[in-house]
Amino acid sequence: MQLFRGLPDSADRHRPIALTIGNFDGVHRGHQAMLARLSEAAEDLALPSAVLTFDPHPREFFSPGAAPPRLSTLRSKLEQFAAHGIAEVHVAHFNAALAALPAERFIEDVLVHRLGTRWVLVGDDFRFGRGRSGDLALLRRAATTFSVEAMPTVVVDGERASSTAIRGALAAGELDHAARLLGRPYAIGGKVVHGDKLGRSLGFPTANIVLRHPPPLTGVFAVRVHGLGAVPRAGAASLGVRPTVKAGAKPLLEVFVFDFDEAVYGRRIVVEFLRKLRDEERYADLDTLTRQIHADVAQAREYFATGSSAAR
Repeated sequence: MQLFRGLPDSADRHRPIALTIGNFDGVHRGHQAMLARLSEAAEDLALPSAVLTFDPHPREFFSPGAAPPRLSTLRSKLEQFAAHGIAEVHVAHFNAALAALPAERFIEDVLVHRLGTRWVLVGDDFRFGRGRSGDLALLRRAATTFSVEAMPTVVVDGERASSTAIRGALAAGELDHAARLLGRPYAIGGKVVHGDKLGRSLGFPTANIVLRHPPPLTGVFAVRVHGLGAVPRAGAASLGVRPTVKAGAKPLLEVFVFDFDEAVYGRRIVVEFLRKLRDEERYADLDTLTRQIHADVAQAREYFATGSSAAR
Protein backbone atom coordinates (compact mmCIF):
# COMPACT_ATOMS: atom_id res chain seq x y z
CA MET A 1 0.00 0.00 0.00
CA GLN A 2 1.26 3.47 -0.89
CA LEU A 3 0.90 6.22 1.68
CA PHE A 4 0.72 9.89 0.64
CA ARG A 5 0.99 12.58 3.30
CA GLY A 6 -1.00 15.52 1.99
CA LEU A 7 -2.52 15.94 -1.45
CA PRO A 8 -0.68 15.97 -4.78
CA ASP A 9 -0.30 19.32 -6.53
CA SER A 10 -2.34 18.16 -9.48
CA ALA A 11 -3.81 15.05 -11.07
CA ASP A 12 -1.16 15.33 -13.79
CA ARG A 13 1.27 13.99 -11.22
CA HIS A 14 -1.06 11.26 -10.02
CA ARG A 15 -2.84 8.42 -11.79
CA PRO A 16 -6.68 8.32 -11.82
CA ILE A 17 -8.24 6.50 -8.89
CA ALA A 18 -11.36 4.93 -7.46
CA LEU A 19 -11.83 6.68 -4.14
CA THR A 20 -13.68 6.59 -0.85
CA ILE A 21 -13.61 9.44 1.68
CA GLY A 22 -13.98 9.49 5.43
CA ASN A 23 -12.43 9.54 8.88
CA PHE A 24 -12.81 5.76 9.30
CA ASP A 25 -12.37 5.95 13.06
CA GLY A 26 -12.13 2.35 14.24
CA VAL A 27 -12.49 0.90 10.72
CA HIS A 28 -15.63 -0.88 11.91
CA ARG A 29 -17.89 -3.22 9.94
CA GLY A 30 -19.60 -0.34 8.15
CA HIS A 31 -16.21 0.96 7.03
CA GLN A 32 -15.11 -2.55 6.09
CA ALA A 33 -18.13 -2.90 3.80
CA MET A 34 -17.12 0.38 2.11
CA LEU A 35 -13.55 -0.84 1.62
CA ALA A 36 -14.80 -4.11 0.14
CA ARG A 37 -17.10 -2.28 -2.29
CA LEU A 38 -14.28 0.13 -3.20
CA SER A 39 -11.93 -2.75 -3.99
CA GLU A 40 -14.60 -4.46 -6.10
CA ALA A 41 -15.33 -1.32 -8.14
CA ALA A 42 -11.64 -0.48 -8.54
CA GLU A 43 -10.99 -3.93 -9.97
CA ASP A 44 -13.93 -3.62 -12.38
CA LEU A 45 -12.70 -0.19 -13.55
CA ALA A 46 -9.01 -1.16 -13.64
CA LEU A 47 -8.19 1.69 -11.25
CA PRO A 48 -6.20 1.75 -8.02
CA SER A 49 -8.37 1.68 -4.90
CA ALA A 50 -7.70 4.76 -2.76
CA VAL A 51 -8.82 6.20 0.57
CA LEU A 52 -8.84 9.90 1.46
CA THR A 53 -8.81 10.37 5.22
CA PHE A 54 -7.99 13.23 7.57
CA ASP A 55 -5.69 13.89 10.50
CA PRO A 56 -6.51 15.26 12.96
CA HIS A 57 -10.17 14.30 13.02
CA PRO A 58 -12.21 17.41 12.04
CA ARG A 59 -14.01 17.35 15.37
CA GLU A 60 -10.63 17.55 17.14
CA PHE A 61 -9.78 20.59 15.01
CA PHE A 62 -13.02 22.44 15.69
CA SER A 63 -13.49 21.44 19.36
CA PRO A 64 -10.22 20.05 20.73
CA GLY A 65 -11.54 19.88 24.29
CA ALA A 66 -14.89 18.34 23.43
CA ALA A 67 -14.06 15.88 20.64
CA PRO A 68 -14.98 12.26 21.34
CA PRO A 69 -12.18 9.79 22.11
CA ARG A 70 -10.48 8.25 19.10
CA LEU A 71 -11.16 4.58 18.51
CA SER A 72 -7.97 4.20 16.48
CA THR A 73 -4.67 5.90 15.93
CA LEU A 74 -3.66 6.89 12.43
CA ARG A 75 -1.23 3.98 12.35
CA SER A 76 -3.88 1.43 13.30
CA LYS A 77 -6.20 2.82 10.61
CA LEU A 78 -3.46 2.48 8.02
CA GLU A 79 -2.83 -1.10 9.12
CA GLN A 80 -6.51 -1.89 8.63
CA PHE A 81 -6.54 -0.28 5.18
CA ALA A 82 -3.55 -2.40 4.17
CA ALA A 83 -5.19 -5.53 5.56
CA HIS A 84 -8.24 -4.84 3.36
CA GLY A 85 -6.12 -4.59 0.23
CA ILE A 86 -6.32 -0.84 -0.39
CA ALA A 87 -3.74 0.30 -2.95
CA GLU A 88 -3.12 3.83 -1.68
CA VAL A 89 -4.08 6.17 1.13
CA HIS A 90 -4.02 9.98 1.11
CA VAL A 91 -3.84 11.53 4.57
CA ALA A 92 -4.92 15.17 4.33
CA HIS A 93 -3.91 17.45 7.17
CA PHE A 94 -7.16 18.93 8.44
CA ASN A 95 -6.41 22.60 9.06
CA ALA A 96 -8.05 26.02 8.75
CA ALA A 97 -7.57 26.16 4.97
CA LEU A 98 -9.24 22.79 4.40
CA ALA A 99 -12.03 23.61 6.88
CA ALA A 100 -12.78 26.85 4.98
CA LEU A 101 -12.89 25.23 1.54
CA PRO A 102 -16.38 25.54 0.01
CA ALA A 103 -17.99 22.26 -0.98
CA GLU A 104 -17.84 23.05 -4.72
CA ARG A 105 -14.14 23.91 -4.42
CA PHE A 106 -13.48 20.66 -2.56
CA ILE A 107 -14.94 18.74 -5.48
CA GLU A 108 -13.12 20.71 -8.17
CA ASP A 109 -9.79 21.24 -6.42
CA VAL A 110 -9.35 18.08 -4.33
CA LEU A 111 -11.31 15.35 -6.08
CA VAL A 112 -10.80 16.40 -9.70
CA HIS A 113 -7.60 18.45 -10.03
CA ARG A 114 -5.48 16.97 -7.28
CA LEU A 115 -6.59 13.33 -7.10
CA GLY A 116 -7.98 12.65 -10.56
CA THR A 117 -10.99 10.81 -9.15
CA ARG A 118 -12.93 8.70 -11.66
CA TRP A 119 -15.27 6.93 -9.23
CA VAL A 120 -16.12 7.81 -5.64
CA LEU A 121 -17.95 5.97 -2.87
CA VAL A 122 -19.35 7.83 0.13
CA GLY A 123 -21.80 7.09 2.92
CA ASP A 124 -25.41 8.09 2.35
CA ASP A 125 -25.02 10.72 5.13
CA PHE A 126 -21.73 12.13 3.78
CA ARG A 127 -21.19 15.86 4.42
CA PHE A 128 -18.23 17.96 3.31
CA GLY A 129 -16.98 21.46 2.65
CA ARG A 130 -17.16 24.65 4.70
CA GLY A 131 -19.85 24.41 7.35
CA ARG A 132 -20.61 20.83 6.17
CA SER A 133 -22.64 22.46 3.37
CA GLY A 134 -21.97 19.74 0.81
CA ASP A 135 -23.97 16.53 0.68
CA LEU A 136 -24.55 13.55 -1.59
CA ALA A 137 -26.97 15.46 -3.84
CA LEU A 138 -24.44 18.25 -4.46
CA LEU A 139 -21.68 15.73 -5.11
CA ARG A 140 -23.80 13.99 -7.73
CA ARG A 141 -24.79 17.25 -9.42
CA ALA A 142 -21.16 18.36 -9.68
CA ALA A 143 -19.80 14.99 -10.82
CA THR A 144 -19.15 15.68 -14.51
CA THR A 145 -15.86 13.76 -14.73
CA PHE A 146 -16.46 10.99 -12.20
CA SER A 147 -19.28 8.73 -11.04
CA VAL A 148 -20.71 8.64 -7.53
CA GLU A 149 -22.02 5.73 -5.51
CA ALA A 150 -23.62 5.88 -2.07
CA MET A 151 -23.02 3.17 0.50
CA PRO A 152 -26.13 2.22 2.48
CA THR A 153 -26.02 1.94 6.25
CA VAL A 154 -24.58 -1.33 7.55
CA VAL A 155 -26.70 -2.88 10.31
CA VAL A 156 -25.34 -5.44 12.79
CA ASP A 157 -27.88 -7.30 14.92
CA GLY A 158 -30.43 -4.56 14.28
CA GLU A 159 -28.03 -1.72 15.14
CA ARG A 160 -26.27 0.73 12.83
CA ALA A 161 -22.53 0.11 12.80
CA SER A 162 -21.05 3.45 13.79
CA SER A 163 -18.10 4.87 15.69
CA THR A 164 -20.52 6.53 18.10
CA ALA A 165 -22.20 3.23 18.97
CA ILE A 166 -18.82 1.58 19.51
CA ARG A 167 -17.66 4.38 21.83
CA GLY A 168 -20.84 3.95 23.84
CA ALA A 169 -20.33 0.20 24.14
CA LEU A 170 -16.70 0.59 25.20
CA ALA A 171 -17.52 3.27 27.78
CA ALA A 172 -20.14 0.93 29.25
CA GLY A 173 -17.67 -1.97 29.39
CA GLU A 174 -19.67 -3.94 26.81
CA LEU A 175 -16.67 -5.35 24.96
CA ASP A 176 -18.56 -8.14 23.20
CA HIS A 177 -21.03 -5.56 21.87
CA ALA A 178 -18.18 -3.35 20.63
CA ALA A 179 -16.46 -6.36 19.02
CA ARG A 180 -19.61 -7.24 17.08
CA LEU A 181 -19.75 -3.74 15.60
CA LEU A 182 -16.00 -3.64 14.93
CA GLY A 183 -15.81 -7.15 13.51
CA ARG A 184 -12.92 -7.87 15.90
CA PRO A 185 -11.99 -7.19 19.53
CA TYR A 186 -11.21 -3.58 20.36
CA ALA A 187 -7.43 -3.09 20.53
CA ILE A 188 -4.80 -0.50 21.33
CA GLY A 189 -1.32 -0.70 19.84
CA GLY A 190 1.83 1.13 20.75
CA LYS A 191 5.48 1.02 21.68
CA VAL A 192 6.45 -0.32 25.10
CA VAL A 193 8.13 2.39 27.20
CA HIS A 194 9.87 2.49 30.56
CA GLY A 195 7.59 3.16 33.50
CA ASP A 196 8.23 3.90 37.17
CA LYS A 197 8.76 0.15 37.86
CA LEU A 198 6.01 0.15 40.52
CA GLY A 199 4.36 -2.93 39.04
CA ARG A 200 7.60 -4.89 39.25
CA SER A 201 8.09 -3.87 42.86
CA LEU A 202 4.59 -5.18 43.62
CA GLY A 203 5.30 -8.48 41.86
CA PHE A 204 3.49 -7.65 38.61
CA PRO A 205 5.91 -6.27 35.98
CA THR A 206 4.04 -4.50 33.22
CA ALA A 207 4.55 -3.49 29.62
CA ASN A 208 3.52 0.16 29.46
CA ILE A 209 2.09 2.16 26.56
CA VAL A 210 1.65 5.92 26.88
CA LEU A 211 -1.48 7.16 25.12
CA ARG A 212 -1.39 10.37 23.10
CA HIS A 213 -5.18 10.77 23.22
CA PRO A 214 -7.80 9.98 25.89
CA PRO A 215 -8.99 6.38 25.46
CA PRO A 216 -12.64 5.43 24.87
CA LEU A 217 -12.61 3.06 27.86
CA THR A 218 -10.98 2.79 31.27
CA GLY A 219 -10.69 0.12 33.91
CA VAL A 220 -9.10 -3.28 34.41
CA PHE A 221 -9.42 -5.94 31.72
CA ALA A 222 -8.58 -9.45 30.61
CA VAL A 223 -6.52 -8.94 27.46
CA ARG A 224 -4.71 -10.74 24.68
CA VAL A 225 -1.33 -9.37 23.62
CA HIS A 226 0.17 -9.60 20.14
CA GLY A 227 3.79 -8.87 19.30
CA LEU A 228 5.61 -10.82 21.99
CA GLY A 229 6.23 -13.98 20.02
CA ALA A 230 4.70 -16.27 17.44
CA VAL A 231 1.38 -16.57 19.27
CA PRO A 232 -0.70 -14.09 21.29
CA ARG A 233 -0.31 -14.13 25.06
CA ALA A 234 -2.94 -13.74 27.76
CA GLY A 235 -2.75 -11.04 30.39
CA ALA A 236 -4.45 -8.48 32.58
CA ALA A 237 -4.33 -4.76 31.87
CA SER A 238 -5.09 -1.52 33.64
CA LEU A 239 -6.06 1.44 31.50
CA GLY A 240 -6.44 4.83 33.13
CA VAL A 241 -4.76 7.50 35.21
CA ARG A 242 -3.63 5.37 38.22
CA PRO A 243 -5.34 7.41 40.95
CA THR A 244 -3.76 5.43 43.79
CA VAL A 245 -0.16 6.14 42.79
CA LYS A 246 -0.16 9.50 41.02
CA ALA A 247 -2.30 12.64 40.89
CA GLY A 248 -3.07 14.29 37.56
CA ALA A 249 -1.39 11.58 35.51
CA LYS A 250 -1.99 11.12 31.80
CA PRO A 251 -3.73 7.92 30.64
CA LEU A 252 -1.46 4.88 30.62
CA LEU A 253 -1.99 1.30 29.48
CA GLU A 254 -0.21 -1.16 31.78
CA VAL A 255 -0.22 -4.82 30.75
CA PHE A 256 0.81 -7.72 32.97
CA VAL A 257 1.51 -10.62 30.60
CA PHE A 258 1.00 -14.02 32.20
CA ASP A 259 4.00 -16.31 32.54
CA PHE A 260 6.29 -13.94 30.69
CA ASP A 261 9.37 -12.08 31.90
CA GLU A 262 11.40 -10.71 29.01
CA ALA A 263 12.62 -7.20 28.33
CA VAL A 264 10.29 -5.73 25.68
CA TYR A 265 11.13 -2.02 25.81
CA GLY A 266 10.87 -0.40 22.40
CA ARG A 267 8.81 -3.21 20.89
CA ARG A 268 5.40 -2.53 19.40
CA ILE A 269 2.57 -4.59 20.84
CA VAL A 270 -1.16 -4.72 20.18
CA VAL A 271 -3.46 -5.27 23.16
CA GLU A 272 -6.94 -6.73 22.55
CA PHE A 273 -9.55 -6.02 25.23
CA LEU A 274 -11.68 -9.11 25.84
CA ARG A 275 -13.47 -8.69 29.17
CA LYS A 276 -13.86 -5.82 31.61
CA LEU A 277 -13.13 -6.90 35.17
CA ARG A 278 -13.82 -3.69 37.06
CA ASP A 279 -13.66 0.09 36.97
CA GLU A 280 -10.53 2.00 37.91
CA GLU A 281 -10.51 2.85 41.63
CA ARG A 282 -8.41 4.74 44.13
CA TYR A 283 -7.17 2.67 47.07
CA ALA A 284 -6.04 3.81 50.50
CA ASP A 285 -2.53 2.40 50.22
CA LEU A 286 -0.28 0.18 48.12
CA ASP A 287 -1.00 -2.92 50.21
CA THR A 288 -4.69 -2.64 49.39
CA LEU A 289 -3.86 -2.03 45.74
CA THR A 290 -1.60 -5.09 45.68
CA ARG A 291 -4.34 -7.33 47.09
CA GLN A 292 -6.71 -6.03 44.43
CA ILE A 293 -4.18 -6.70 41.66
CA HIS A 294 -3.87 -10.30 42.88
CA ALA A 295 -7.65 -10.62 42.66
CA ASP A 296 -7.72 -9.04 39.19
CA VAL A 297 -5.04 -11.39 37.87
CA ALA A 298 -6.84 -14.41 39.33
CA GLN A 299 -10.09 -13.30 37.70
CA ALA A 300 -8.40 -12.76 34.34
CA ARG A 301 -6.73 -16.17 34.50
CA GLU A 302 -10.12 -17.71 35.27
CA TYR A 303 -11.57 -15.97 32.23
CA PHE A 304 -8.95 -17.53 29.95
CA ALA A 305 -9.25 -20.92 31.65
CA THR A 306 -13.04 -21.14 31.47
CA GLY A 307 -14.11 -18.47 28.99
CA SER A 308 -16.18 -16.79 31.67
CA SER A 309 -15.81 -14.83 34.87
CA ALA A 310 -17.74 -12.86 37.38
CA ALA A 311 -16.76 -9.64 35.60
CA ARG A 312 -19.28 -6.87 35.49
